[in-house]
Amino acid sequence: MARPRGDNKEESPKVKISKESIKEAMVIFRYLRPYNRVFIPGLVFIGLSSGTTMAFPFLLKKLIDSAHGDLTGPFAFTPGTIALIMIAVLAVQMVFSFLRIYLFTYVGEHTVADMRTDIYRHMIIMPMDFFAQRRVGELSSRITADVSQIQDAVTSVFAEILRGILVLIIGMGMIMYINMKMTLLMLSVVPVIIVIALVFGKFIRKLSRQAQDQLAESGTIVQETLQGISNVKAFSNEWYEIKRYTKSINDVVKLAISNGRFRGIFVSFMLFSVFGAIVLVVWYGAGLMQQGHLSFGDLTAFVVYTAFVGGTMAGFAELYSQLQKTLGATQRVRELLKEPSENVEIAAVELQDEFRLHGNVSLENIGFSYPSRKEVEVIKDVTIQARSGQQIAIVGPSGAGKSTLASLLLRFYEPDKGRILFDGKEAGTIPLTQLRKQMALVPQDILLFGGTILENIAYGKPGASIKDVHAAARKANAHDFIMGFPEGYETVVGERGVKLSGGQRQRVAIARAILKDPVILLLDEATSSLDSESESLVQEALQNLMKNRTSFVIAHRLSTIRNADVIVVLEEGKVKESGTHQELITIEEGLYRNLNKLQLFEA
Repeated sequence: MARPRGDNKEESPKVKISKESIKEAMVIFRYLRPYNRVFIPGLVFIGLSSGTTMAFPFLLKKLIDSAHGDLTGPFAFTPGTIALIMIAVLAVQMVFSFLRIYLFTYVGEHTVADMRTDIYRHMIIMPMDFFAQRRVGELSSRITADVSQIQDAVTSVFAEILRGILVLIIGMGMIMYINMKMTLLMLSVVPVIIVIALVFGKFIRKLSRQAQDQLAESGTIVQETLQGISNVKAFSNEWYEIKRYTKSINDVVKLAISNGRFRGIFVSFMLFSVFGAIVLVVWYGAGLMQQGHLSFGDLTAFVVYTAFVGGTMAGFAELYSQLQKTLGATQRVRELLKEPSENVEIAAVELQDEFRLHGNVSLENIGFSYPSRKEVEVIKDVTIQARSGQQIAIVGPSGAGKSTLASLLLRFYEPDKGRILFDGKEAGTIPLTQLRKQMALVPQDILLFGGTILENIAYGKPGASIKDVHAAARKANAHDFIMGFPEGYETVVGERGVKLSGGQRQRVAIARAILKDPVILLLDEATSSLDSESESLVQEALQNLMKNRTSFVIAHRLSTIRNADVIVVLEEGKVKESGTHQELITIEEGLYRNLNKLQLFEA
């Protein structure tokens, strides 16, 4: 059985640092620009913080030398005076560090908030085909994991890179100033240790990822077993699942122990190498001190500066890795922002009189294939006429193209052939927002948002009064069951409306559509999954909803559409038959008649 591998936390992919990837990453600075007044002082405080930090070893050298009676050169003060200067420098450095962190956090949080808002705004106005070709988890990752990676870059990675460069430049300059021979000795040893550490560290990280992957696999086994516990028990395979999980856990233990062994070797090697290098430098420096070429303060400052330089060089590897992840994250975000969107309004707009519809709809010779499957024509030369207030039923076998027609009417997709007219105007001449404001969809699988019943009904008309919401609920046969809850309209429906039954969710959705007061109504098998009692209540609510509206009813149960003005029978994307129930039922060997017989037989 194939199982996903990897850590639960999705990481942004690394990309090579190149001119193109850096150019893509410049999108970050577009979001930084409004906060330049804070960002630039933050950069200044990075420099000041680094400068004061690197001044400390020099002052330490002066303190030690002054204690030995050397009061020559700059800062030739008494030990007490130098100690006071050092405390003052530490205090200033503390202020600079606080301001650096605070300002970069301020900029980072605001930048990321703006970026998340832009991504969400752009994402929500994408066409339906965009969502059909992508998983929700993938899109959520753009606005969470990827943007969080960018946030880390803005708040810390950029600052640490700049700080590291300054520390490296100042540190290298100071150790060269103190003693060039010791600098050359250090440069011959420390880089070798760092390179070995980087190679070893990469190997250990690979082992850690393998252990995480194996642990994730064992977690998947638990998830699969608990989700399919009825199958496990039905087949008496408890022993098999225990064996499978035990083997996976034992593999985790083996990898973890192997990882611990190599980490132990790595840490021991690093301790030996670092302290060995310090011993070597101090030994050589002690010889120079005996010859009078170096003071004890010089040796101390040199060791401290070497530690700063070595630590910074080692830290660059992790910063480089973080920078690669940031470039990967910005690349994926940039790709998303480049995707073409629908031309819809992103602000609340009123319905304009020039686009107000009466409900006449014409589909003329429509042909359509989904963009992801262009070779399969789903709708073939379909023509349907609907006059204002008529009920048009669309029936047919599964896969005939019924729901696709509803998507075309809502302009989730554009037809490849033919045209759709509303009151004689081509659909493309009516702004999408103006068109959809006058249409309502009640699908088979109702998705309610996780708020209250009141919020879900009011979604049909944001800002509607409580009185209007109650009136819509009464017409939808929903008011009584809502008032049966202790919290009434303030009842929280749970994620996707799980706290309500299927019939209750349908009636809330119908109330939402009634509140919207659409001119054109689309019902996509709205009663197919309900029991008889719920169906009768929902059907009555639907009749209230369809009064004086042009309605397109996609139906599985033919008994619910016998009174439709026109019944359109689809088969393999084509209009096979069209007429009233009485007309179609008389067609010998007709598809509608056969479907009707099958349902009567099943009943």
